[in-house]
Amino acid sequence: MKRQKIHPGWIAATVTFFTLMASAGYRSAPSVLIVPLEEAFGWSRSQVAAAVSINVLLFGLVAPFAAALMERFTVRKVVMSALALVSISATSTIFMNQPWHLWALWGVGVGVGAGSMALVFAATIANRWFVARKGIVIGALTAATASGQLIFLPMLSQFAVTYGWKSVSLTVGTAAALVIPFIYFFLKEKPESIGMTPYGAPADWQPPAPSELSAGRMAIDTLKVSSKSKDFWILFGTFLVCGLSTNGLIGTHFIPAAHDHGMAETVAAGLLALVGVFDVIGTLFSGWLTDRMDPRRLLFFYYGLRGLSLFLLPSILFSTMHPSTLVFIIFYGLDWVATVPPTLVLCRIVMGNQRSAVVYGWVFVGHQIGASIAAIGAAVLRVKLGDYALAFYISAAMCLVAAFAVLHIAKGKTAAELRG
Repeated sequence: MKRQKIHPGWIAATVTFFTLMASAGYRSAPSVLIVPLEEAFGWSRSQVAAAVSINVLLFGLVAPFAAALMERFTVRKVVMSALALVSISATSTIFMNQPWHLWALWGVGVGVGAGSMALVFAATIANRWFVARKGIVIGALTAATASGQLIFLPMLSQFAVTYGWKSVSLTVGTAAALVIPFIYFFLKEKPESIGMTPYGAPADWQPPAPSELSAGRMAIDTLKVSSKSKDFWILFGTFLVCGLSTNGLIGTHFIPAAHDHGMAETVAAGLLALVGVFDVIGTLFSGWLTDRMDPRRLLFFYYGLRGLSLFLLPSILFSTMHPSTLVFIIFYGLDWVATVPPTLVLCRIVMGNQRSAVVYGWVFVGHQIGASIAAIGAAVLRVKLGDYALAFYISAAMCLVAAFAVLHIAKGKTAAELRG
């Protein structure tokens, strides 16, 4: 038999990368829509932010069930269904005229659809197709969303300013729909389905036995067992802080915060998109480091440095692009989702590799609870106090607490034991 030059695992990872990159539009859109929706309907910032809060909360809550559904009904069916839901929900927002319409469509519809793939999709593909180089694969797939953010954010911001907010909804809905045939034709389900073994698998590798539990029962059973582990709750709590300090706070409110200081929305969107450039670099480097270093130490530095940078943010926002603001964007971009590869590796210590994606799904719930709290909480503080400074300071302090908490995960185990 002629040996293939490219392992099909890399093809699966490539398809996943471009899928996540293309679907990043609906993750970028809320931060672009806040100010236009305020102006178009007269809704308050907290009313608009409530939809974002619902979105990111459901994005996390459905993740563990989506991971279990992927095991039960195939990755392709779950991801295609999720993309269809995102497309229908985003497109339907052009007919809304009440805040609850936004909450139902963008909050519930897009939130459930988005949560049914994203990082859980990446984790499932990495676990199925790779034994070696898993850290760098997770890093690359995590960076895909940042790459999409780089492409979509400036474009969506320009569309909102030039053509109105409805053009953003139509663009997002169309992008999600166009990815569906791409998944159908090019994504292979698992290596054993085509007579292959995962990349880097030993000669005696055998596929894990399929679970006899239903998707819902698997997700609940995984939570029941995981909840008895102190390590699970540390991962859950620290990832909550990760979500609170990234897409919940900066991802949702950086553009409105910069706008409050007189910065043009398109300039602020460009800066947030620039986060995506350095996010790709930082996350790939984090994946490479995770294959070589103790993931707990990596998380200590990631959370600690993120906290220090957030303390500085209120003093470096100006009406124009200042060098200090650019330094913050570069630094924050490098650190944005660098936490994902080491966190995913640490999820394996809770229930082993077979259910690590489902465990990660529950840990990701914590991430999105934090993001949801920040999305609505920062908006309320802004309405009450007139600026975002206190929201940034609270998030910064929580990052420093998380930095020290991660050092207590799996005490007594070496980095090699953590990686299995």
